[in-house]
Amino acid sequence: MAQSYHIQEDKKNHYRLKELISGLPVFCVMFFRGIEPRTQSRTRLAYAYDLTVFFKFLKKYNPELKNTRIRDIGIDILDQIKAVDIEEYMEYLKYRPADSASGDETANTETGIKRKISSLKSFYNYFYENEMISSNPAALVRLPKVREKEIVRLDYNEVARLLDEVESGENMTEKQKIFHKKTKNRDIAIMSLLLGTGMRISECVGIDLKDIDMEETAVRIHRKGGKEEVVYFSDEVADSMKPYIDERMHMLPAAGSEEALFLSLQGKRISVRSAELMVKKYAQIVTPLKHITPHKLRSTYGTHLYQETGDIYLVADVLGHSDVNTTKKHYAAIDESRRRSARKAVKLREE
Repeated sequence: MAQSYHIQEDKKNHYRLKELISGLPVFCVMFFRGIEPRTQSRTRLAYAYDLTVFFKFLKKYNPELKNTRIRDIGIDILDQIKAVDIEEYMEYLKYRPADSASGDETANTETGIKRKISSLKSFYNYFYENEMISSNPAALVRLPKVREKEIVRLDYNEVARLLDEVESGENMTEKQKIFHKKTKNRDIAIMSLLLGTGMRISECVGIDLKDIDMEETAVRIHRKGGKEEVVYFSDEVADSMKPYIDERMHMLPAAGSEEALFLSLQGKRISVRSAELMVKKYAQIVTPLKHITPHKLRSTYGTHLYQETGDIYLVADVLGHSDVNTTKKHYAAIDESRRRSARKAVKLREE
């Protein structure tokens, strides 16, 4: 029996994590063992990537470690590092030489740098709280300030034009039209589901055939953190999905993808990356000046739902936000426009 998408992804993350940990100092194993009960495998994988960058930096710029394998670095190095060293590491993260022979630099955004420093803070906190080191210089370092970016979303007309393009493909290149004939029904189903539910792209590609209920217009998805949840979609979305559902029943999937709802042309479960490129392909035709990703479609749904209901708690629940403040942060601009509209709501004198 084929394993679910989420189990397959968890196994991939597990083996990749073991590979990365094998290249880190031996004492790092304690950290990953300690955080395992309260973190997801992809979170631990992100920590492993970030710590790999940090220890490569130490080996390169600390003269005492020049001839030491990263694997052989002892835990005492953590007590030798000062806050100023971590600040120097933050500077290094802005632009650093790539490991490959190409010599190309790797640049980190403010968000990327903040994540790597946050990982380092968690790393230090673990050993400090467990009294394995005597100092915690990472606690003295302030996280870089991340500038708020304007949320990009589609308006109602752009959504309609985007779906029209997915259905017709009339503005595509001749080469794109060849593939469009084969994937049209699938692409319409995916785009309608993303725009009609606000689910994440990873949640969408992870849907199995048994997760969908066309009679109840509902689908079971796996949220971040592993939580299962049932999401409902409109009759309009259901109508857009039916042609693909019928088509899927006659497809011969590749081994390991028998349960997957959305398949690639090779019969395998469509990957997150392929779905992202699919969204980008159509969006560039309809809104070339907007950088539209699956997450922007999620923001579009959240915006429209809030505009229609004015219920921020409903939006948070439907989008799967564990904290409503996350939702408020993303839709603060809409709140502002609603507050402005209140100026006309109350009359002081009868006209």
